[in-house]
Amino acid sequence: MPIIVTLVAVVALLALIVFLKWHPFIALVLVSVAAGLALGMSAEATLASVTSGVGGTLGGLALILGLGAALGGVVAETGAAQVITDRLVGGQRGTAVVWGLCLVGFLIGIPLFYSVAFVMMAPIIFSTAKKTGLPLVMVAVASVASLSVTHGFLPPHPAPVLIADTFGADIGRTLVYGLILAVPSVVIAGPLFARTLRGMPQTTGAAVLDDAELPARLPSFASSVFCALLPVILLAGVAIIKTFDASSLTSPLLFVVGDATVALLIGVVVSMFVLGRQTGQSIPHLMSRVGAQLAPMAAVLLIIAGGGAFKQVLVDSGTSEFIVTTLEGFNAHPLLIAWLIAAALRITLGSATVAAITAAGIALPLAGTGEVAPELLVLATGAGSLTCSHVNDTGFWLFKEYFGLTVTQTLRSWTVMETIVSLVGLAGCFVLDMFI
Repeated sequence: MPIIVTLVAVVALLALIVFLKWHPFIALVLVSVAAGLALGMSAEATLASVTSGVGGTLGGLALILGLGAALGGVVAETGAAQVITDRLVGGQRGTAVVWGLCLVGFLIGIPLFYSVAFVMMAPIIFSTAKKTGLPLVMVAVASVASLSVTHGFLPPHPAPVLIADTFGADIGRTLVYGLILAVPSVVIAGPLFARTLRGMPQTTGAAVLDDAELPARLPSFASSVFCALLPVILLAGVAIIKTFDASSLTSPLLFVVGDATVALLIGVVVSMFVLGRQTGQSIPHLMSRVGAQLAPMAAVLLIIAGGGAFKQVLVDSGTSEFIVTTLEGFNAHPLLIAWLIAAALRITLGSATVAAITAAGIALPLAGTGEVAPELLVLATGAGSLTCSHVNDTGFWLFKEYFGLTVTQTLRSWTVMETIVSLVGLAGCFVLDMFI
């Protein structure tokens, strides 16, 4: 019954949004409440799950999205995004430009948590789509695929680190094997798959660059890159210092600067001073534009919060535990079992990080069999946690709303891209298993 109710809830959600044209936020809240009651939860417990799901989702994301939108706005309005795009695109034409964006996404994605890296890449994605005339979704997929791969496969991201600790895997080897798997995963799910989306219509995203004229004086390329990547530099720098200096772990300054929210806040302030000075735009002028940059994020946050409510109902109702228990008796290769458990949790829970960490605890006995390297179990679990992202995943709604897509277009692009990353990662684990 839990599986049937979950499937019915997903179908109902898609029908409300795609066919009846309901607003996703209202549809998500309605389906969340209905699913909770259908799964046997009391009315009080259902409403409590919805509330905690909304609060838990917005708690960590609202500040990041808000500050990311503000930073993206400064980078765009001062012409820094255009400067970066001109240098990246250069004389390239057509689909060749997506390869450069794929590399930039990979470099940004390694040190940054997914949502932070996402908002950092957004202004560059919008600017590139505008300059080249390529569909926004095509450029977005080529860039975001890199972020998904680094989020699921590579330390120091939370899921790979915690899974490695659970399985007793070596972090260094996990990183090396993860980098090996990352190359084909990024290439296939990024630029190659993105080419199949060239026929999609052009869309207008939530944080789209406006058509206002750029300043007469544009910032330098070095300043543009520095300001756009300053949060990346801060977070990566703190991580490196903590790695090589154990005494720095207790430093209050590093703790504050190493927080994603603070790093983005510093990025916003520094960008306004540096880019504003180079382009002749005053701080008050740039500050006056912050409200316009934040306004579109309100709808995005509400829809993401609705997705968080749906996810929490499925968690609190015990649906995920039921599915995992069903898979525990499945007799197959340890890598496949770990992948299936993580995939089942991902499909029912939505959150890749939660799915990966939960799956690691369940699949822990597999690491003690000696049949497969624990590092490969880490990667197989991470790959499973990325598969088939759909309407209960906040990342699905973030991608949809940020780039102005319909649910159908998001399933055709985002969901397929995530699944390709997952399947290529699993296949790569089996190939590596032959040589390790």
